[in-house]
Amino acid sequence: EVPLVESGGGSVQDGGSLGLSCVASRFPDAYMGWFRQAPGKEREGVAVISRVRDRIYADVVKGRFTIFRDNAKNTLYLQMNSLQPEDTAMYYCAAGRVMYLRQGDFDNWGQGNQGTVSS
Repeated sequence: EVPLVESGGGSVQDGGSLGLSCVASRFPDAYMGWFRQAPGKEREGVAVISRVRDRIYADVVKGRFTIFRDNAKNTLYLQMNSLQPEDTAMYYCAAGRVMYLRQGDFDNWGQGNQGTVSS
């Protein structure tokens, strides 16, 4: 596995913004994604981006979150705007083989970074 090191996150008020970054020595797979897990809930897919920057998003974040990548810097990003308390979760970056929001298709994970939105 290639270590994926996340940074960013933090705490904001309802309607605020947060950014996440995920750095690797190299992107281990063609597809990179962000997943999240809220307390007491299963991990869910948030967004996935291909090497050529095709993107898919979970319906609950469309129009608010943006996933992007810098292949030269081997860095994945997630910009989260118009945040809501329901977005509070541990956010994970991951590398996978297919462009689906299914965690089972991703086998290289970051350590997770907390994002908290207060009302």
